[in-house]
Formats: sequence, structure tokens, C-alpha cells
Amino acid sequence: MSSNIVPVDGLTPTAPEAEEPAKHPFLMQLGDRVRGLRSRKGMTRKALATVADVSERHLANLEYGAGNPSILILLQVAQALQCPMAELLGDVTTTSAEWLLLRELLEGRDEATLHRVRVAVGELLGTGGAQGHGQPRSHRVALIGLRGAGKSTLGAMLAETLDYPFVELSREIEKFAGCSVGEIQALYGQAAYRRYERRALEEAIQIYPEAVIATPGGIVSDPATFNLLLAHCSTVWLQADPEDHMQRVVAQGDTRPMAASKEAMDDLRSILHGRAAFYAKAELHVDTSAQPLAETFGILERRVRELIAR
Repeated sequence: MSSNIVPVDGLTPTAPEAEEPAKHPFLMQLGDRVRGLRSRKGMTRKALATVADVSERHLANLEYGAGNPSILILLQVAQALQCPMAELLGDVTTTSAEWLLLRELLEGRDEATLHRVRVAVGELLGTGGAQGHGQPRSHRVALIGLRGAGKSTLGAMLAETLDYPFVELSREIEKFAGCSVGEIQALYGQAAYRRYERRALEEAIQIYPEAVIATPGGIVSDPATFNLLLAHCSTVWLQADPEDHMQRVVAQGDTRPMAASKEAMDDLRSILHGRAAFYAKAELHVDTSAQPLAETFGILERRVRELIAR
């Protein structure tokens, strides 16, 4: 006598002894892209699940290639990550014939070649290429890196030594919005925060021909804003060991962006990994974990003076 098996959530249960089906390569690549985008945005899986209005378990299955999400679930995730669906699917360069031709020209090129192309395109379009490429060296020194790298402390010291104004972009964002960064994100979301961030950077560039600018850690998450920064500022990536990042942030009394996470260090490492390739676009890299503060500042000052004198 056979029994009728009722599918649950659209899935037909299999016998306990049946082997787990192999994961489809597309779903595994899709999961990798979701994890990478989430890390670049500095979001925990729990935070993304909340914003996308999907269960954390469903999102975990998606990230590990174990789920077969509906198009609506993918749309919700793409909207929460503030990226086009095409980027999530890995096919952003198929939107026109010119995109396809450009992709063919660029495919397989190394990072150095792609960098030269980006600079040349920026100069061609009049949006700025990069510092030191056919234009005077900018005396706006932008410090980038994850929170806890030392941007505020070292930035204030550097500005005083150079006799430049010190601009903390987070404070300028709050002036534009009329509320704190936390309130902007809670009330209006990440998209609104990124718009304020772009406006604050544009104003700083317009007002200050010379300045030391401490930028928010997630400024690399928006390509348009980061391109603007690279084109109009001399850039320094302040690096630190993950443990130092965490210790310094906790000492400040705030664990953003790892609040309420039981795996804070894993989240922090993931964010660093997701942003490292973008932070690395800075012209100078200074490790703030390698030596005491005074020595670190000496290295930073000397290298920045050399950079802006070129």
C-alpha cells in the first residue's frame, strides 16, 4: 500500500538513504557573489536577511549554493544590497552591444592594465582619472580603511602638523542629515546614507583645496563616490590587524558594524576581506598595527609629505 507524500515548501522529500544532489555551479557562483556583495557592504547575514525580508536560513542556503531561490527572493536580496539584479547574476556587461565589446577588450587583463584603462576613461569623460596622472598632485589627503584603523586619531595629528583643516566626513554627513549616522541608517536606510556621504564628499572637495579627510569605512561600497575620492584626493589606506580593529572599536564604546553579532570577529574579517581590493587602490598603505602610535605617525607624515610633493 503506497502513501501519498505531500511536498513541503515546493520540495519533494527524498528517502533518508538518498545522496544529497550535487550543487549546481551557477547556484554556487550566485552564492559567492551574494557573500562578496554583503561583505563589501559591511552587512552581517542577519542584517541582510532583515533588510531583504527573507529568513536567515533561506539566505544561508542561498550563499552556500544549497537553495534554489525564486526570482522574487533574488530581487529582494538585490534591493537590500543596493545593486542591480544583473550584478547579482554576474551579467552586468550584457546590457548593450558596446558593453559586450568593451567586456571582450578587457576580459583577461591584469589589474595594472585595468587600472590604466580606468584612469584613461576618467580623463576622457572629464570625471577625473587618478592622482599623479597628468594633473597636479592633490593636497587633499583622504584616509580610508575600516573603523578602528586610526583615521580620526592620526588624521587630526596629520592635519595639525601640515596646518591643514581636518574634516571628519561622518560629522559632515550628520550636518547634512540633521541627525546621527545611526539614525540616518535606522530611519532612512543605507541608500539615503550613501547619498549624504556623496554630498558631503563633494562639498569637502569644493571647499578645501588642502585638507586631511577621515572617511567612513564603507565609502568604498559606492563605486561613484569612491571614484570621486580617488580622482580628487591623495589617498592613504590605514591598515590594522582584525584584533586591533575590534579592540579599538570596543574601546570607543561602539561595535558597529558588528553590533548584536555572536560571531563579531568572523564578521569583521569578512568585511575586511570584501573591501581589501578597494582599500588597496589607495596610493599609500600604512600599517597602524606594526608599531606604536608615535612611530606610526612619523611614518605616515613622512610618506604623505613625499606624496603631495611629487
